[in-house]
Amino acid sequence: MEIPKTIKDKLRELPDKPGCYLMRDRDGKIIYIGKAASLRKRVQSYFRQHTKKTAQPKIRSLINSIADFDVVVVKTEAEAILTEGKLIKEYRPHYNTLWKDDKRFVMIRVDVQHPFPTIGKCRIRKNDGAVYFGPYTSGYAAKTAVEFLERHFGIRRCRPRVPDEETYKHCSNDIIRNCSAPCIGKVSQAEYRGRVEEACAFLRGERMELLNEMKVAMESAAAEHDFERAAGLRDMWLLLHTAVRERAKVRKTPKMKLEETRKGLKELQKALTLPVPPRVIECFDISNISGTNSVASMVCAVEGTPYPNRYRRFRIKTVKGADDPRSMAEVVKRRYSRLLKEKKPLPQLVMVDGGITQLRAAKIELVTLGLEDLPIVGLAKRYEEMVWDYENNSGNLVLPRNSAALNMVTRLRDEAHRFAITYHRELRRRRIRESVLDEIPGIGKSKKDVLLKQFGSIARLSKASVEEIAEAPGIGMKTAQLIKREIDKAK
Repeated sequence: MEIPKTIKDKLRELPDKPGCYLMRDRDGKIIYIGKAASLRKRVQSYFRQHTKKTAQPKIRSLINSIADFDVVVVKTEAEAILTEGKLIKEYRPHYNTLWKDDKRFVMIRVDVQHPFPTIGKCRIRKNDGAVYFGPYTSGYAAKTAVEFLERHFGIRRCRPRVPDEETYKHCSNDIIRNCSAPCIGKVSQAEYRGRVEEACAFLRGERMELLNEMKVAMESAAAEHDFERAAGLRDMWLLLHTAVRERAKVRKTPKMKLEETRKGLKELQKALTLPVPPRVIECFDISNISGTNSVASMVCAVEGTPYPNRYRRFRIKTVKGADDPRSMAEVVKRRYSRLLKEKKPLPQLVMVDGGITQLRAAKIELVTLGLEDLPIVGLAKRYEEMVWDYENNSGNLVLPRNSAALNMVTRLRDEAHRFAITYHRELRRRRIRESVLDEIPGIGKSKKDVLLKQFGSIARLSKASVEEIAEAPGIGMKTAQLIKREIDKAK
């Protein structure tokens, strides 16, 4: 079977990075979700002739059903595992068998609001004032971590809110498990809570020296042939080691960030000959897949730092199909005509994701609004060049590869792209859910509108009983039974 050109193009552009892939059928419905250490290698493997000839019947059936696919890129393979589980539970693809029992990942819970907090495992995060860590892909790793913390920090295992001498009569954990025994006053409440805080700091990855102790415990368990415990310690050590490394980067960032962003803003001011450093920058991006559900995003940076409170999302209203320049013109016009109408301050720099055509379309709208003096540039993806001042033919601006300015604008452009893609996927998921009604015989647009108005969403409709559906205007019991049956079938 010949691979469609759209899929061939996507296969060539796949990144060699960890992530998840979502296979879709001809109706756009997600039929399989998988994870990969390398999206490029894994997804491409499905479309090789050797795979189609030698794979199991289930895999061949899946391959023959694939009409399109999407990918979600993440930072680590562990994150890909978590993302895969969440996506499978959300979409329930036909070909997936994992996570069908709706099993949740394990978290570690510390009930810090209690006078003498305990540490335990759970699968549901509640709004109960407790502190949660995780989720962890390995339940045994989480269990091992809890036991390690209880032993190392002397955290109690008993359940009374305030343990006392009566509690101690039925417990010997101070002897067996190194409990600090606050019940009989071996430690004060303040000292005990200090131990709990140290345990939390460890789970946050802030006590690097304890990782060495965990590694010694891991090696000791392996030497004693307790391989299950050693494996759990190894998994938790790897998770915490990654967390510590990332925390170390985060702690270094604030000290460097202010100087770096100031430097980047000054470099931009000089390179673009701006009157002042661009303290507020707004960046636009367009997202569509095969010309459908076109949306735009606008992200904002203040003093070089993303400012999510000022982010905006737009549905493209006046443009049909995939026309990025006209779509860019529409959102730029809508954004700045509104700012002018509401007499709100303008940014010092506008950025658009794209080359000369997107920049020209946006610039024309600014001129029409009387904002010809508002600085605007385009950032072309291919060579990370800034397109500017095209009227004077000054050429593209190439910022130095390692400059703070280039780092700043590319990160802002990538953030705009991420924000646009997220919105597009949200709308697409909503459309796919709503399309279930389109496939039910006898359910036209008017009845579909009635149902969505009555229940608010397909998710709520799917939870309603036949009787509740029948109460919607113009539906009735027979139609309600049909709707319920078809929606349940599509789950």
